[in-house]
Amino acid sequence: MTYSPGNDQLKDREQSILRHVVQNYIVTAVPVGSRYISKHFEQGLSAASIRNVMYDLEESGFLTHPHTSAGRVTTDKGYRFYID
Repeated sequence: MTYSPGNDQLKDREQSILRHVVQNYIVTAVPVGSRYISKHFEQGLSAASIRNVMYDLEESGFLTHPHTSAGRVTTDKGYRFYID
């Protein structure tokens, strides 16, 4: 399944990481870090690899972060992907 509104298309890995970030943020209301995702959800991916994907998701408008050292939080666009 690929997200397709507009020109945005997410790869499977991006979709998976975005879903994990949104789900965790909904439950905790705390920015979600790459290390947390690596340890709890994406077995086999390093925190650095997840950070790179999260950066791409941020550049595409699905995620944002409150300040440089914080984890990521979802945007309206990220919530829309999750709901659809």
